[in-house]
Amino acid sequence: MSRGSSRREATTESTYIDLGADTPEGFSISSRSRELARRTIGNTGPEDRVRQRCSIAVGDFTMADLMRFEHSPVQAGLDALGAKAPIYADIRMVQVGIQKKGHASPVGCLLDHGQDIAKERGITRTSAGMLALGEALNGSIVVIGNAPSCLLSLCEMHGQGIRPALVVGCPVGFVNAAESKEELRTLDLPSITTAGTRGGTPVAVASINEIITMFAEKS
Repeated sequence: MSRGSSRREATTESTYIDLGADTPEGFSISSRSRELARRTIGNTGPEDRVRQRCSIAVGDFTMADLMRFEHSPVQAGLDALGAKAPIYADIRMVQVGIQKKGHASPVGCLLDHGQDIAKERGITRTSAGMLALGEALNGSIVVIGNAPSCLLSLCEMHGQGIRPALVVGCPVGFVNAAESKEELRTLDLPSITTAGTRGGTPVAVASINEIITMFAEKS
């Protein structure tokens, strides 16, 4: 990982904001953490900003080396936010964690869709929610921090013409998590993923929240 960057002011330092820091103490903690992350990870562009935030979220700078970016996902996310595209989270924890300030995109959850499909087919509720949304996923932002089953469903649906604007696919675990992310990376979809079994809600939420922060900075 790079130890520094001549582009620091152009990316984060002079415009740094934290939409979730509502008090001076909160902002101080956030900005100090970010400075440490800049120095350790580097700060050469928007993908480094996502790496920084994800590393802070899990308290481990090695997370930066596990992040994978396919097909210009940060710009795709910014464009989708500009279009007020809906954001769909796989579980409540992800939905609650996604920043609601700084953009006008509605934030929903897969668990609110497809209960009948889950019962009929005996599949996970997140997979059922993905199937129920169907074409409504086109142009949306999908954020998955927990459920590899619904990421695999989304990969299958891509073969049927479903194309979200951005997929943040960071499910965690030992069953299908690594495989689902590997499958996503083979598709021609803008995506942010983590290599291997690591990931989870903090990483997924940090990824989309950093893109939201960048969007708010430009607004």
